[in-house]
Amino acid sequence: VTIVEYLDNIVPVEDEDISKQLLRSLKKTGITIMTGSNVESVDTSGTGCKVQVKTAAGTETLECDIVLSAVGVSANIENIGLEEVGVKTEKGHVLVDDFYKTNIEGVYAIGDIVKGQALAHVASAEGIICVEKIAGHHPEPLDYNNIPGCTYCSPEIASVGYTEKAAKEAGYELKIGKFPFSASGKASATGAKDGFVKLIFDAKYGECLGAHMIGFNVTELIAEIVVARKLEVTGMELIKSVHPHPTMSEAIMEAAADAYGEVIHL
Repeated sequence: VTIVEYLDNIVPVEDEDISKQLLRSLKKTGITIMTGSNVESVDTSGTGCKVQVKTAAGTETLECDIVLSAVGVSANIENIGLEEVGVKTEKGHVLVDDFYKTNIEGVYAIGDIVKGQALAHVASAEGIICVEKIAGHHPEPLDYNNIPGCTYCSPEIASVGYTEKAAKEAGYELKIGKFPFSASGKASATGAKDGFVKLIFDAKYGECLGAHMIGFNVTELIAEIVVARKLEVTGMELIKSVHPHPTMSEAIMEAAADAYGEVIHL
């Protein structure tokens, strides 16, 4: 298997440490990773496929059985009647307010056709808020800064909030903690020692600015941080919240402890 990535890192939207760990994990399985590379053409005229790839060193041809193009999606808003009724769009997305109302009375839009993360759980939350508003309730607008993202590769990836780079660019002074699953009893017992939990805190107030995880079943762990961020839980409060042992979720408490110099299991 060969992965060709146009940008300099795989999973480029993730924290740089996550990208590096995934690169190591995939290489261990024998997968070839070509970053900073561009597919110029695919020839399927023969029995297999020939892929022309432009790299920093030049152009090379990859011969393979199957080519999977995974370059993202675009909103499908063409030929559904938006123009006829005058719904405003911008850069391929329907324009809506905080409660998903368009400029046309009685017309609402949610999900992949509006700006924001194209994720199923985002569309679901948008739909609930939209319908509650229509029904005369008073829902809060969706906090797009607290949306978890999950990548179902092996090992799994889960994240929410700022990456380390983005937090620094935003001007925060940081406390950063990391706990490797190699130090986790549950991970060792299940043979899932690859990966880690990384937490990023605002040094001044203790706010959890971001969480980044890679490892077995981490998509089941990220919700704890989403709730913590919603409730403005501090790093010290995470440390003082007893987590069950042995579990993978302990790594969250341990990563918080590492950020504050209180970790005892590293």
